[in-house]
Amino acid sequence: MKHLKKSVALTIFLAFAGFSISANAQSESTFGIKGGLNYSANGDYFESASTNAQHPDRNIGYHIGLFGKIGNKLYLRPELVYTATKSDYTSDEFSVKKIDAPVLVGIKVLGPVSVFAGPSFQYILDTEFDGININDVEDDFSVGLNFGIGLNFNTIGIDLRYERGFNHNEATFMDNNLGAGIVSRIDTRPDQLILSLSIGL
Repeated sequence: MKHLKKSVALTIFLAFAGFSISANAQSESTFGIKGGLNYSANGDYFESASTNAQHPDRNIGYHIGLFGKIGNKLYLRPELVYTATKSDYTSDEFSVKKIDAPVLVGIKVLGPVSVFAGPSFQYILDTEFDGININDVEDDFSVGLNFGIGLNFNTIGIDLRYERGFNHNEATFMDNNLGAGIVSRIDTRPDQLILSLSIGL
């Protein structure tokens, strides 16, 4: 399964690289860099076998990566982005580092304003809870949904989008604060607002 997940991630990367070469060769295409802030939270946290969930508070994270765009009024926009997010649970902090590969379809609706939506393929690189590295994540590779609104002025673009993971995706780990042998669970599924600035090259 691990080899399959790595193969899928590599396939996404190679597809994006091929797209970027094609994008530079077409007049209605753009290739560039992007970055911005994530206002995010993950899913619920359960201590041991407790059914009482701790709901997270949102925290600020960041992202940086590449994007491509084919088309003008109606367009396809694939992205390859490194994302780091945090969620707060009472006195503990849960952090996630991942690779996101959204594949968005957008349409211009009024002047520089466009709307877009599409799936986001996610590969989790690292998770940590209160200083504890978590290796046992149910699915390192998952899929979510992006949709939002953007403003584009020549080579400069700004967009605001919402992202939500489709599937419940738990990580299990030994919480040393609760005692030896106590296993806790946390849902790694993202729920976030993303503000991005993009620059065409």
